[in-house]
Amino acid sequence: MKLMIVVGASTAYLLGSLITWRLLALTGIIPCIAILLGLFFIPESPRWLAKIGKQKEFEAALRKLRGKDADVSREEAEIQAYIEVLQSLPKSQMLDLVDRRYIRAVTIGVGLMIFQQFGGINAFGFYASDIFTEAGISGKAGTIAYAIIQVPITLVGAILMDKSGRRPLLMGQSLLIGWDPILAVAGVLIFVVSFSIGMGAIPWVIMSEIFPMQVKGIAGSLVTLVNWLGAWAVSYTFNFLMSWSSSGTFFLYAAFSALTVLFVAKVVPETKGKTLEEIQASINT
Repeated sequence: MKLMIVVGASTAYLLGSLITWRLLALTGIIPCIAILLGLFFIPESPRWLAKIGKQKEFEAALRKLRGKDADVSREEAEIQAYIEVLQSLPKSQMLDLVDRRYIRAVTIGVGLMIFQQFGGINAFGFYASDIFTEAGISGKAGTIAYAIIQVPITLVGAILMDKSGRRPLLMGQSLLIGWDPILAVAGVLIFVVSFSIGMGAIPWVIMSEIFPMQVKGIAGSLVTLVNWLGAWAVSYTFNFLMSWSSSGTFFLYAAFSALTVLFVAKVVPETKGKTLEEIQASINT
């Protein structure tokens, strides 16, 4: 998912360096139309159909996704078992997240999203051209470099994530980001590389791994809300911070990156290759 988001963002950066902003805004209609047309060919979610008791439609949708000749009997049984367990659990509410059983998992999920955003990624993304121009190089050239470097590095990060684990990548990239104020223009590109390898995707992966089934939906909603609120806050305050102090702005982002290392080292467990039960045990010890 993260790779596809980066591909889309990089495409927009490259187009934006070639055409006017008005034309760029209009090109955004094209993927919207493609998605709208594609919805007519996408089957309904098999899990949702199973949840509301539409057995025939559930089997048909699953078979359409897996292929006519695929043996889906095992997957059908697993989905049905999951739905039965889910329906047997009490309905969770937001206040349940402060329960001592879940509070540390919530702290990990929310904390990672806060540090992801307040490291300044959206400031770099939305104001890349201005940052490069103020650093003394062509805003267009810098933006093109920004766009080109994101995609392959995100792919590398996806590969490394399951080989080296989550924690080393999170801490390593945060240390690299901390040098950005000193490296100026090169620092922006190092920031993009570091973020793509670590904090770009891994918090979302960890979020999907740490929450028990009974609170996964509501906890995931909270974590996503925090992420988008952080994105708004960083984007909104960037110009004010730059007016205050351009160097101070980036040192502030670097400070959050340094705090990320401490947070991951002290609070975030390694989830690579572990079951939910093993992750919960490591969180609650």
